[in-house]
Amino acid sequence: MPTISAPRAVVDGRLTGPVTIAVQDGVIREVRHHHDAPRSAPADVALPDGILTAGLVDIQINGAFGVDFCAADDDGWDRVASALTGTGVTSFQPTYITAPLGALVSGLQTAIEARQRQADTGSARILGVHLEGPFLSPVRHGVHEKRYLAEPTAEAIDRLLNAPGREILTMVTLAPELPGAIDAVHRLTAAGIRVSVGHTDALAAQITAAADAGATLVTHIFNAQRGLAHREPGVPGATMADRRFYCGLIADLHHVAPEICGLIWKGARGRVVLVTDAIAAAGMPPGEYELSGIPVVLSEDGVPRNADGTIAGSALTLDQAVRNMISLGLPVAQVVEAASRVPADALGRHDVGRIAVGARADLVWWSDDFHPRRTWVDGREAQAPATATAVLPAARESFAVSP
Repeated sequence: MPTISAPRAVVDGRLTGPVTIAVQDGVIREVRHHHDAPRSAPADVALPDGILTAGLVDIQINGAFGVDFCAADDDGWDRVASALTGTGVTSFQPTYITAPLGALVSGLQTAIEARQRQADTGSARILGVHLEGPFLSPVRHGVHEKRYLAEPTAEAIDRLLNAPGREILTMVTLAPELPGAIDAVHRLTAAGIRVSVGHTDALAAQITAAADAGATLVTHIFNAQRGLAHREPGVPGATMADRRFYCGLIADLHHVAPEICGLIWKGARGRVVLVTDAIAAAGMPPGEYELSGIPVVLSEDGVPRNADGTIAGSALTLDQAVRNMISLGLPVAQVVEAASRVPADALGRHDVGRIAVGARADLVWWSDDFHPRRTWVDGREAQAPATATAVLPAARESFAVSP
């Protein structure tokens, strides 16, 4: 079996090493912890320094690298999936924001075709589609176009559950205070779709009712939702206090201040999911971009905004989110897991986001200052980032396990 060794690795929530990982048919078959003991044999790929981790998992991304998923052609979808590996992302959940329901339904088939086309290419894999809307609060809609907001009626949920391409729908963000929303949560979760509360003016009691019905996430905590107060916990207070919720956090340090990032980390310990909420501007220079047809300007401060100044997604990449959280003094291993294992667990995907026997061989080699150097998807090495430095012996360059 092909093997890869590293002096340090994040395994089971801790920084450990040295470690050797054996891979077969794209799956991790063995994880050997050497500590101070000599290795039994040289690895096929011997990483001389840095840290080896599981591939990152981004469960909220609207686009990147100049591409908006809502308007992308085949080439655009493929370019994003390929380029994401340079940021350490090996799995992602493309996100469509509020639009006419028919357009969102049509987008499911587009994502299915992209996933089929990209299989076994070494690109980041599409886990499923996240619909962030249209069932959102008209008073907390943020950048979403108010004219397309809708209530989660029985007929609307029927349309989603019976849609062609329904099998790729993995997550829906909705406002639980809307008429029919709690019934919608019951029906969606019964169908195996994760429900996240977001863009909501709900009181804490309504958030609890959503959890009782099956909701398990909150979308970009503290943003576009009723805030935290000392007598009314609002959405952030309710979801940090209720251990049934995973808390999605855009850690660009603009959406949420560093001090509040630390508060969320403590308040939702082990349940923080780092997300990008990236739009086409991510990985791009300042300029004009679009988010589902909405003109957006990325300024020099790195924050995309629409014409009235509302923040419109982010220009964040997930590796930068990891660096940002580490810069706050948070534990390296736990931060990495907040961008890998925890988001995978939030989707019920225990085959990705971890270095463990039976998991997909999705791996990232990081420099000591946490910049991705090399990435593998299913044991197949992705195209290296343009800034990567080739430091491995030529004879050990290959870690592809597929023929």
